[in-house]
Amino acid sequence: MKRSPHPFAATTVLVWALAFPLTTLALRGFSAFSLGFLRYAVASAALLVLCLARRLPLPKLKDIPWFIAAGAAGFFLYMVAFNTGMAYGVSSATSSVILASVPVITAGLASLFFSEKLRARQWAAMALEFLGVLILALYGAVFTANLGTLWLVLAALLVSCYNLLQRRLTRNYSPLQVTAYSVFFGTLLLAVFAPKAVGELPATPAAFIVPVLALGLFSSALGYIAWATAFQKAERTATVTNYMFFTPFVAGLLGYLFFREVPGVATWIGGGVILLGAGLFYFGKK
Repeated sequence: MKRSPHPFAATTVLVWALAFPLTTLALRGFSAFSLGFLRYAVASAALLVLCLARRLPLPKLKDIPWFIAAGAAGFFLYMVAFNTGMAYGVSSATSSVILASVPVITAGLASLFFSEKLRARQWAAMALEFLGVLILALYGAVFTANLGTLWLVLAALLVSCYNLLQRRLTRNYSPLQVTAYSVFFGTLLLAVFAPKAVGELPATPAAFIVPVLALGLFSSALGYIAWATAFQKAERTATVTNYMFFTPFVAGLLGYLFFREVPGVATWIGGGVILLGAGLFYFGKK
Protein backbone atom coordinates (compact mmCIF):
# COMPACT_ATOMS: atom_id res chain seq x y z
CA MET A 1 0.00 0.00 0.00
CA LYS A 2 2.93 2.37 0.65
CA ARG A 3 3.97 2.00 -3.00
CA SER A 4 0.44 2.21 -4.38
CA PRO A 5 -1.00 5.41 -5.88
CA HIS A 6 -4.60 4.31 -5.27
CA PRO A 7 -5.13 5.42 -1.63
CA PHE A 8 -3.78 8.88 -2.49
CA ALA A 9 -5.86 9.25 -5.66
CA ALA A 10 -8.97 8.10 -3.78
CA THR A 11 -8.27 10.63 -1.00
CA THR A 12 -8.02 13.37 -3.62
CA VAL A 13 -11.35 12.44 -5.18
CA LEU A 14 -13.03 12.55 -1.76
CA VAL A 15 -11.74 16.01 -0.80
CA TRP A 16 -12.30 17.39 -4.32
CA ALA A 17 -15.89 16.14 -4.26
CA LEU A 18 -16.22 17.79 -0.86
CA ALA A 19 -15.36 21.08 -2.59
CA PHE A 20 -18.75 21.13 -4.35
CA PRO A 21 -20.95 21.52 -1.24
CA LEU A 22 -18.33 23.68 0.48
CA THR A 23 -18.17 26.02 -2.52
CA THR A 24 -21.97 26.24 -2.58
CA LEU A 25 -21.90 27.39 1.04
CA ALA A 26 -18.96 29.78 0.59
CA LEU A 27 -20.51 31.49 -2.45
CA ARG A 28 -23.33 32.70 -0.23
CA GLY A 29 -20.82 35.05 1.35
CA PHE A 30 -18.22 35.72 -1.37
CA SER A 31 -18.11 36.39 -5.09
CA ALA A 32 -16.56 33.68 -7.29
CA PHE A 33 -13.18 35.32 -7.97
CA SER A 34 -12.79 36.49 -4.38
CA LEU A 35 -13.44 32.94 -3.21
CA GLY A 36 -10.81 31.64 -5.62
CA PHE A 37 -8.13 33.91 -4.15
CA LEU A 38 -9.12 33.30 -0.51
CA ARG A 39 -9.24 29.53 -0.98
CA TYR A 40 -5.68 29.35 -2.28
CA ALA A 41 -4.41 32.01 0.11
CA VAL A 42 -5.48 29.69 2.96
CA ALA A 43 -3.86 26.74 1.17
CA SER A 44 -0.64 28.72 0.67
CA ALA A 45 -0.49 29.64 4.35
CA ALA A 46 -0.91 26.00 5.41
CA LEU A 47 1.65 24.76 2.88
CA LEU A 48 4.14 27.46 3.91
CA VAL A 49 3.98 26.25 7.50
CA LEU A 50 4.60 22.66 6.35
CA CYS A 51 7.51 23.69 4.13
CA LEU A 52 9.16 25.68 6.93
CA ALA A 53 8.61 22.87 9.44
CA ARG A 54 10.15 20.36 7.05
CA ARG A 55 12.89 22.82 5.99
CA LEU A 56 12.32 22.02 2.37
CA PRO A 57 14.81 23.49 -0.12
CA LEU A 58 13.67 26.00 -2.72
CA PRO A 59 13.21 24.76 -6.31
CA LYS A 60 16.14 24.91 -8.68
CA LEU A 61 16.25 28.03 -10.81
CA LYS A 62 15.82 26.04 -14.04
CA ASP A 63 12.60 24.47 -12.72
CA ILE A 64 10.89 27.69 -11.60
CA PRO A 65 9.25 28.23 -15.04
CA TRP A 66 7.68 24.77 -14.73
CA PHE A 67 6.24 25.64 -11.32
CA ILE A 68 4.93 28.96 -12.65
CA ALA A 69 3.31 27.09 -15.55
CA ALA A 70 1.72 24.61 -13.12
CA GLY A 71 0.39 27.43 -10.93
CA ALA A 72 -0.96 29.31 -13.92
CA ALA A 73 -2.60 26.31 -15.60
CA GLY A 74 -3.95 24.52 -12.53
CA PHE A 75 -5.15 27.46 -10.49
CA PHE A 76 -5.20 30.91 -12.09
CA LEU A 77 -6.10 30.31 -15.74
CA TYR A 78 -8.33 27.34 -14.89
CA MET A 79 -10.39 29.37 -12.43
CA VAL A 80 -10.74 32.28 -14.87
CA ALA A 81 -11.77 29.93 -17.72
CA PHE A 82 -14.20 27.95 -15.57
CA ASN A 83 -15.89 30.98 -14.01
CA THR A 84 -16.10 32.78 -17.35
CA GLY A 85 -17.69 29.72 -18.95
CA MET A 86 -20.24 29.40 -16.17
CA ALA A 87 -21.05 33.12 -16.47
CA TYR A 88 -22.45 32.42 -19.97
CA GLY A 89 -25.19 30.34 -18.37
CA VAL A 90 -23.76 26.91 -19.13
CA SER A 91 -25.75 24.31 -17.21
CA SER A 92 -24.15 22.27 -14.43
CA ALA A 93 -24.83 19.15 -16.49
CA THR A 94 -22.90 20.49 -19.47
CA SER A 95 -19.96 21.66 -17.37
CA SER A 96 -19.79 18.28 -15.60
CA VAL A 97 -19.62 16.42 -18.89
CA ILE A 98 -16.95 18.70 -20.35
CA LEU A 99 -14.74 18.46 -17.25
CA ALA A 100 -15.25 14.69 -17.18
CA SER A 101 -13.21 14.60 -20.41
CA VAL A 102 -10.04 15.54 -18.46
CA PRO A 103 -8.83 11.93 -17.91
CA VAL A 104 -9.24 11.18 -21.62
CA ILE A 105 -7.45 14.39 -22.69
CA THR A 106 -4.68 13.77 -20.15
CA ALA A 107 -4.20 10.19 -21.35
CA GLY A 108 -3.92 11.41 -24.94
CA LEU A 109 -1.37 14.09 -24.02
CA ALA A 110 0.61 11.64 -21.88
CA SER A 111 0.75 9.26 -24.83
CA LEU A 112 2.03 12.11 -27.01
CA PHE A 113 4.59 13.66 -24.65
CA PHE A 114 5.57 10.81 -22.29
CA SER A 115 5.02 7.82 -24.63
CA GLU A 116 2.64 6.28 -22.10
CA LYS A 117 0.56 3.73 -23.95
CA LEU A 118 -2.79 2.38 -22.82
CA ARG A 119 -4.32 -0.93 -23.84
CA ALA A 120 -7.51 -1.03 -25.88
CA ARG A 121 -9.26 -2.40 -22.78
CA GLN A 122 -8.30 0.71 -20.81
CA TRP A 123 -9.52 3.11 -23.51
CA ALA A 124 -12.79 1.16 -23.57
CA ALA A 125 -12.98 1.42 -19.77
CA MET A 126 -12.58 5.21 -19.91
CA ALA A 127 -15.31 5.39 -22.55
CA LEU A 128 -17.58 3.38 -20.23
CA GLU A 129 -16.78 5.66 -17.29
CA PHE A 130 -17.47 8.73 -19.43
CA LEU A 131 -20.84 7.17 -20.31
CA GLY A 132 -21.53 6.89 -16.58
CA VAL A 133 -20.80 10.61 -16.17
CA LEU A 134 -23.15 11.37 -19.09
CA ILE A 135 -25.93 9.44 -17.33
CA LEU A 136 -25.21 11.29 -14.08
CA ALA A 137 -25.16 14.73 -15.68
CA LEU A 138 -27.70 14.59 -18.49
CA TYR A 139 -30.46 12.36 -17.12
CA GLY A 140 -33.45 14.70 -17.24
CA ALA A 141 -31.19 17.70 -17.85
CA VAL A 142 -30.62 19.98 -20.83
CA PHE A 143 -27.27 20.17 -22.61
CA THR A 144 -26.37 23.80 -23.35
CA ALA A 145 -24.06 24.90 -26.14
CA ASN A 146 -22.79 28.47 -26.42
CA LEU A 147 -19.55 30.42 -26.14
CA GLY A 148 -19.31 29.32 -22.51
CA THR A 149 -18.76 25.72 -23.57
CA LEU A 150 -15.55 26.77 -25.37
CA TRP A 151 -14.29 28.37 -22.16
CA LEU A 152 -15.05 25.14 -20.30
CA VAL A 153 -13.23 23.08 -22.92
CA LEU A 154 -10.26 25.39 -22.32
CA ALA A 155 -10.64 24.76 -18.58
CA ALA A 156 -10.54 20.98 -19.15
CA LEU A 157 -7.43 21.37 -21.31
CA LEU A 158 -5.75 23.46 -18.60
CA VAL A 159 -6.42 20.81 -15.94
CA SER A 160 -4.97 18.17 -18.27
CA CYS A 161 -1.84 20.29 -18.76
CA TYR A 162 -1.57 20.70 -14.98
CA ASN A 163 -1.71 16.92 -14.57
CA LEU A 164 1.17 16.48 -17.02
CA LEU A 165 3.22 19.17 -15.28
CA GLN A 166 2.64 17.39 -11.95
CA ARG A 167 3.79 14.16 -13.53
CA ARG A 168 7.00 15.81 -14.73
CA LEU A 169 7.80 17.70 -11.53
CA THR A 170 7.28 14.72 -9.18
CA ARG A 171 10.23 13.03 -10.87
CA ASN A 172 12.64 15.42 -9.13
CA TYR A 173 10.66 16.90 -6.22
CA SER A 174 8.61 15.57 -3.33
CA PRO A 175 4.80 15.77 -3.55
CA LEU A 176 4.80 18.49 -0.87
CA GLN A 177 7.32 20.58 -2.82
CA VAL A 178 5.44 20.16 -6.10
CA THR A 179 2.13 21.11 -4.52
CA ALA A 180 3.44 23.98 -2.41
CA TYR A 181 5.44 25.76 -5.09
CA SER A 182 2.68 25.33 -7.69
CA VAL A 183 0.07 26.71 -5.27
CA PHE A 184 2.37 29.59 -4.24
CA PHE A 185 2.77 30.79 -7.82
CA GLY A 186 -0.91 30.20 -8.54
CA THR A 187 -1.89 32.28 -5.50
CA LEU A 188 0.44 35.11 -6.58
CA LEU A 189 -1.36 35.23 -9.92
CA LEU A 190 -4.76 35.09 -8.20
CA ALA A 191 -3.71 38.07 -6.07
CA VAL A 192 -5.19 40.33 -8.76
CA PHE A 193 -8.51 39.52 -7.06
CA ALA A 194 -7.16 40.21 -3.55
CA PRO A 195 -8.47 43.81 -3.20
CA LYS A 196 -12.05 42.71 -3.87
CA ALA A 197 -11.70 39.70 -1.58
CA VAL A 198 -10.32 41.80 1.28
CA GLY A 199 -13.16 44.27 0.77
CA GLU A 200 -15.77 41.50 1.11
CA LEU A 201 -14.29 39.97 4.27
CA PRO A 202 -15.54 42.47 6.92
CA ALA A 203 -19.17 42.14 5.87
CA THR A 204 -19.13 38.34 5.61
CA PRO A 205 -20.57 36.29 8.51
CA ALA A 206 -18.23 33.78 10.12
CA ALA A 207 -20.52 30.95 8.97
CA PHE A 208 -19.39 31.57 5.38
CA ILE A 209 -15.70 31.90 6.27
CA VAL A 210 -15.52 28.38 7.74
CA PRO A 211 -16.19 26.72 4.33
CA VAL A 212 -13.39 28.86 2.82
CA LEU A 213 -10.96 27.56 5.45
CA ALA A 214 -12.08 23.99 4.78
CA LEU A 215 -11.66 24.50 1.02
CA GLY A 216 -8.13 25.81 1.50
CA LEU A 217 -6.98 23.20 4.01
CA PHE A 218 -8.66 20.06 2.69
CA SER A 219 -9.85 20.46 -0.91
CA SER A 220 -6.72 22.41 -1.87
CA ALA A 221 -3.68 21.72 0.35
CA LEU A 222 -4.44 18.12 1.34
CA GLY A 223 -6.07 17.26 -1.99
CA TYR A 224 -3.21 18.45 -4.17
CA ILE A 225 -0.52 16.88 -1.95
CA ALA A 226 -2.33 13.54 -2.24
CA TRP A 227 -2.72 14.07 -6.02
CA ALA A 228 1.00 14.77 -6.47
CA THR A 229 1.86 11.74 -4.31
CA ALA A 230 -0.33 9.54 -6.50
CA PHE A 231 1.47 10.77 -9.63
CA GLN A 232 4.84 10.10 -8.05
CA LYS A 233 3.89 6.51 -7.25
CA ALA A 234 2.01 5.64 -10.47
CA GLU A 235 3.65 4.05 -13.47
CA ARG A 236 1.20 5.74 -15.86
CA THR A 237 -0.56 9.09 -15.68
CA ALA A 238 -3.92 7.53 -16.57
CA THR A 239 -3.78 5.29 -13.49
CA VAL A 240 -4.26 8.45 -11.41
CA THR A 241 -6.40 10.67 -13.64
CA ASN A 242 -8.90 7.83 -14.16
CA TYR A 243 -10.07 8.49 -10.60
CA MET A 244 -11.49 11.85 -11.71
CA PHE A 245 -14.46 9.98 -13.20
CA PHE A 246 -15.58 9.23 -9.63
CA THR A 247 -15.81 12.89 -8.58
CA PRO A 248 -19.39 13.59 -9.84
CA PHE A 249 -20.70 10.39 -8.24
CA VAL A 250 -19.05 11.07 -4.87
CA ALA A 251 -20.19 14.71 -5.04
CA GLY A 252 -23.76 13.49 -5.51
CA LEU A 253 -23.54 11.34 -2.38
CA LEU A 254 -22.04 14.22 -0.38
CA GLY A 255 -24.89 16.43 -1.58
CA TYR A 256 -27.23 14.17 0.35
CA LEU A 257 -25.13 14.44 3.52
CA PHE A 258 -24.91 18.24 3.34
CA PHE A 259 -28.19 19.33 1.79
CA ARG A 260 -30.36 16.19 1.97
CA GLU A 261 -30.41 16.07 -1.83
CA VAL A 262 -31.71 12.53 -2.31
CA PRO A 263 -29.70 10.73 -5.04
CA GLY A 264 -31.96 9.92 -7.96
CA VAL A 265 -32.04 6.97 -10.34
CA ALA A 266 -29.38 8.61 -12.53
CA THR A 267 -26.93 8.77 -9.62
CA TRP A 268 -27.13 5.05 -8.94
CA ILE A 269 -27.16 3.95 -12.59
CA GLY A 270 -24.40 6.38 -13.58
CA GLY A 271 -22.37 5.52 -10.50
CA GLY A 272 -22.74 1.81 -11.24
CA VAL A 273 -21.53 2.30 -14.81
CA ILE A 274 -18.53 4.32 -13.56
CA LEU A 275 -17.65 1.56 -11.08
CA LEU A 276 -17.99 -1.04 -13.82
CA GLY A 277 -15.64 0.97 -16.05
CA ALA A 278 -13.15 1.39 -13.21
CA GLY A 279 -13.19 -2.34 -12.60
CA LEU A 280 -12.42 -2.93 -16.26
CA PHE A 281 -9.63 -0.33 -16.21
CA TYR A 282 -7.82 -1.61 -13.12
CA PHE A 283 -8.73 -5.31 -12.98
CA GLY A 284 -9.77 -6.20 -16.53
CA LYS A 285 -6.54 -8.05 -17.20
CA LYS A 286 -7.22 -10.38 -14.27
